[in-house]
Amino acid sequence: MRHLALPLAAAALLAAAPALAQQAPPNAPDQEPAFEGQTRAPLTEQRADVKAELVARDLPNLWGLAFLPDGRMLVTAKRGDMLIVGPDGEAGAPLAGVPAVDDDGQGGLLDVMPAPDFAESALVYFAYAEPRDGGNGTTVARARLVTDEAGSGALENLEVIFRQTPTYDGGMHFGSRLVFAPDGKLFITLGERSDRPIRDQAQDLGSGLGKIFRLNPDGSVPEDNPFVGEAGALPGIWSYGHRNLQSATLDGEGRLWTVEHGPKGGDELNRPEPGLNYGWPVITYGVAYSGAEVGEGITRKEGMEQPVYYWDPVIAPSGMAYYDGEAIPEWQGAFVVGGLVSQGLVVLHMEGDRVAREERLPLGARIRDVALGPDGALYAVTETRGGGGSTILRVTAD
Repeated sequence: MRHLALPLAAAALLAAAPALAQQAPPNAPDQEPAFEGQTRAPLTEQRADVKAELVARDLPNLWGLAFLPDGRMLVTAKRGDMLIVGPDGEAGAPLAGVPAVDDDGQGGLLDVMPAPDFAESALVYFAYAEPRDGGNGTTVARARLVTDEAGSGALENLEVIFRQTPTYDGGMHFGSRLVFAPDGKLFITLGERSDRPIRDQAQDLGSGLGKIFRLNPDGSVPEDNPFVGEAGALPGIWSYGHRNLQSATLDGEGRLWTVEHGPKGGDELNRPEPGLNYGWPVITYGVAYSGAEVGEGITRKEGMEQPVYYWDPVIAPSGMAYYDGEAIPEWQGAFVVGGLVSQGLVVLHMEGDRVAREERLPLGARIRDVALGPDGALYAVTETRGGGGSTILRVTAD
């Protein structure tokens, strides 16, 4: 394990960033939260004493990270490579058998997750922007991972289990986080492709845009999904009215939580429940990037859910973990969210299902994914705009 070369800079940022985060003016100052504590929770006065160590460097721009049972890391590179990174930080050659991806804009090879029974099945699931006639779309496949002693190998017997529809010719908002529930069902988060008017399909139950899907591991639809049997509705849908979900995890009770990219001043924490409508683009906090109102500029409407929490200004979330490890006792029971714009970790300390306080750990880099390691440490994937490469950091108690 190699130590991060910037501990003093990180410490200086840690001392300064929390005050700046709270003092930054909101982008939508006239909007009122629906309940106390829905936004701008206090920053904790007792921050965890942690350090960041460099695990791996000089990797291609990564998007997803997951741990295999033996402690090795399986990572995806946006350009279309899947790699195995050993505990020593050394990456093997790209795995053979990865399908072609469309890496334009926000597309590429995205999230990856071993099957719950990986030790027996050797199956891995992964999401990617699939090139298609007329454009692209988020696709989920599974394959058997076969590795060699050199840390490389191949994906074999690849099977596509899900394709988001409709196909669209664009490079934005693919979503693409994968989460297995305790009962073995697979949650897939899907963006609404950003552009107007197609983003309005987040409200259309006949479209796969702006949704969370819940599927069986083979891609079939569970009989207890909320829209099974409803005319005109896709039966795989779990919840709808989402924008661009790039953060998802389970809490200690096995419930799904997500953080989605909102507009300027509207990132949201939600606990998506079956059949519910989370509002986009009819209601939202924040404003368009131009500064104009989104739609009618309303933040609440009957029949649409309020976020558990929202950020204004935004953190630009990507990657999320529920911390139940022992390496950082102060984070027990908290959600840790990677921040692209905030360039660090955002730790959400909860009381029940509400955010009691935030903790910010600046790392001086865009954080694309986070994962809890088998050693109880928190692992963070950094990225560089323009494809300049990634590192993997290990965060633990100092």
